[in-house]
Amino acid sequence: MPAYQIHRLKDSHRQQFRWAPHTSGLTIAKPKDYEPGLIAEGASPYAVWLALRETEQALQVGDLVETEAGELRILKYIGFEEARWYVPEPLPQTAPQPEPPVEVT
Repeated sequence: MPAYQIHRLKDSHRQQFRWAPHTSGLTIAKPKDYEPGLIAEGASPYAVWLALRETEQALQVGDLVETEAGELRILKYIGFEEARWYVPEPLPQTAPQPEPPVEVT
């Protein structure tokens, strides 16, 4: 049975997520907004949700589940949707500027 790493949305961001308009499709998640939770086994993210829903560790809207292969799913009001971690754009590398010639007198 697959194991899922649960990532809990920090409480400071939960209300913002809750009131944000629903967008379908891929969700970009920032690692700094999440705390690692427990690892749960289940046949699917829905099986994990069902197993935990009557416990203190119940999944809440905005929480992520991550497969052993690194695939992320985010819990929204309509179910689980695809998610990815935010990866910042690399800074463009500028070519080193030649130093201006020095006049020797």
